[in-house]
Amino acid sequence: MKFEIQHINKFQYESEVDQSLNTIRLKPRSDERQRLLSYRIAITPSSLTREHTDIWGNTVGTFYIPEQHQELEIQTTSIVSIQRAPFIHRIQYSPEMQTIFHSQLFYEHYLPYLKFTHFTYMTENQLEEVYHAIGHAENPVLFSLNLMQYLYSTFEYDPCATDVTTTANEAFVLKRGVCQDFTHVMLAVLRAKGIPARYVSGYLYVDEHSALVGDIATHAWVEVMIPGIGWIGLDPTNNVEVLENHIILCIGRDYSDISPVEGVYTGGKHHLTVKVNVKALNHL
Repeated sequence: MKFEIQHINKFQYESEVDQSLNTIRLKPRSDERQRLLSYRIAITPSSLTREHTDIWGNTVGTFYIPEQHQELEIQTTSIVSIQRAPFIHRIQYSPEMQTIFHSQLFYEHYLPYLKFTHFTYMTENQLEEVYHAIGHAENPVLFSLNLMQYLYSTFEYDPCATDVTTTANEAFVLKRGVCQDFTHVMLAVLRAKGIPARYVSGYLYVDEHSALVGDIATHAWVEVMIPGIGWIGLDPTNNVEVLENHIILCIGRDYSDISPVEGVYTGGKHHLTVKVNVKALNHL
């Protein structure tokens, strides 16, 4: 599948601001299953963007606007090609994979994705509640699928219940939230079980016949490291394996590693409007 993504972030300030330094993570990744074919960015007021790659392999752009302005618009247009086939239900968890999974080398290599963070901490009582519901399957593939099903059936998708500062602990108490909350809770439980897992931000293509649910801007899901296989994407908000409808932007330990736009400026408060349009190109 091939997609065109148009993403507009428009900041409107209550008074004129200046010395605006911004960091953006809006350039889709390329890997063995997703290719970035083109990427354009337009910034108003005009500014040049300097790019670098962060520790997680994401492309990070920075730009500076010294002059006074009352609006800032960042518009990106990306075209990506994705080829993913259903895979996780065909994985046979072998004794060799189990040996790798329990090895010290495996643990040390994926340590950043095994540690709790501010967003992915849950209490022992909360974890025990999950274990009581889904069991303690030693097979990380089976455990991950059971956990995804549990979150999908137990939590309610509610855009009004949480915000970007909500932690896994808080979302679990509410049993409701958006894709970011589903993802943080799933990460917390997987890491507590010793399964390396990372946060993925991106876009979700939803056509008129699709039952998939996602935020109007960016979407979020989990990738699980399966020894001998690699990273496998799971979307707890929709209880599905990540396939061609999911377009990867960035990866990290939690939301704080992949925030799409961050800025520092001199001046008053602002209002942000986000518009995202994902269009399938194969049918044109």
